[in-house]
Amino acid sequence: MKKYAINDQYKAVVIGGSAGSFQGITKLLSALPEDFPLPIILCLHRLKHVRNGFVEALDIKSTKKIYEPLDKEPIKRGKVYLAPSNYHLCVELGNYFSLSTEEMINNSRPAIDITLGTCAYVYRHKLIGILLSGANRDGGAGMAKIAQKGGLTIVQNRAECMIPTMPQAALDMSPIDYELTINEITDFLNQLHKTLKG
Repeated sequence: MKKYAINDQYKAVVIGGSAGSFQGITKLLSALPEDFPLPIILCLHRLKHVRNGFVEALDIKSTKKIYEPLDKEPIKRGKVYLAPSNYHLCVELGNYFSLSTEEMINNSRPAIDITLGTCAYVYRHKLIGILLSGANRDGGAGMAKIAQKGGLTIVQNRAECMIPTMPQAALDMSPIDYELTINEITDFLNQLHKTLKG
């Protein structure tokens, strides 16, 4: 098992993904310790006209309940949040969410760049950003912002991705700390859990 440069400073985990990421996300959520203490913020590309079924499909696999946050909802430790369909999900100073219906970015709403970028602004070096398989470059700029603020960055191993465009975009735009398989990301989160729990 790899050893990672992990400490107990982290305050949040943000994960982005698109085409080919659903299986990886469900595997991560199914392996997550039930008492994992940090909020996990998911921004996944989804069909904007399909409101039902996506959260339920994640819930079936996850050890923790999945929440779609409301505008101005406070971010709580230990919860897993999913960007609602057809809304950009932002994290604001004061540790709460805001939702917006501004124009699509990278043909996407929710846009991963917005969620990752606002998380980077709020959590700075206390953020872990993870970018999984996807077919466009959404998330690359957001990962660069996390790296610029001193956060820890992980992309899914390109050889494992169904479509490696997203991880490649992140690698093209900034130094990335780790390129890992889904199994290795699971190990990373478990090591993080042990570190945070002392």
